[in-house]
Amino acid sequence: MKRLMAPARALLRFVGRLHNHLVARGCSRMGRILVVEDDATLREVFVDLIGKMGYRVHAAGNASEALEAVAGGLKPDLLLTDVVMPDDNAFDLLPRIKRVRPDLPIIVMSAQNTFMTAIKASERGAYEYLPKPFDLRELVAIVGRALAEPKRRPPEPD
Repeated sequence: MKRLMAPARALLRFVGRLHNHLVARGCSRMGRILVVEDDATLREVFVDLIGKMGYRVHAAGNASEALEAVAGGLKPDLLLTDVVMPDDNAFDLLPRIKRVRPDLPIIVMSAQNTFMTAIKASERGAYEYLPKPFDLRELVAIVGRALAEPKRRPPEPD
């Protein structure tokens, strides 16, 4: 893995200490998060960071793997996905995921930092949009917030 910048390494150490503190007091989160990122280095950073936050982390390198995991019974509590993937994009993936798991919060991240990208993510049902690069503390806060909210129920048919 490429060397992380000093602030990212410091944050990972902090999150690790926080996790150890929470576990020692019986407060481990143990939610399940699926990370979908085609860049192996970034995927590893996200998996490491989120794992140190106390969550069970599963990873997928493309949209097909993500859909297969969700439809196949993985039952994540949150999905964190990049927009651009080798086999598809998050904007096409979100509706398919939402058909299987309408209550699943999905955080979309992208290096395509445009207003239209954020709008499209929202229109497709994303819980939050994170433009890359972002501060890892922001990711930590958004993940915590998304998992702390009560599950949204899909609208009842008339």
